[in-house]
Amino acid sequence: MDVMQRIKDQIEGHPIVLFMKGTPDAPQCGFSMRTAQALKACNVEFAYVDVIADPEIRANLPRYSNWPTFPQVFINGELIGGCDITLELFQKGELQKMTQQITLGTTK
Repeated sequence: MDVMQRIKDQIEGHPIVLFMKGTPDAPQCGFSMRTAQALKACNVEFAYVDVIADPEIRANLPRYSNWPTFPQVFINGELIGGCDITLELFQKGELQKMTQQITLGTTK
């Protein structure tokens, strides 16, 4: 399967997807760790893709999303951003609202 299709399938197949270095339980960089912690603190399930374990996705996701760095958070198929944006949304309480809407079934 084409890598761009695999990326699209991951994003469309899960309400919340985190493309990160490592895993939520064993992150391989501080930015990925903090982003995963913010999502965990929202008490929601989320999918993740370890871009270190999948170099093809690591090389092509920035082209797909037009976002150059990792991690990348997608909610309802839309790129939310990387670590800084995710943490800012969390600190404002916006990330919790966004993720809560998914768990309540009020997604678009």
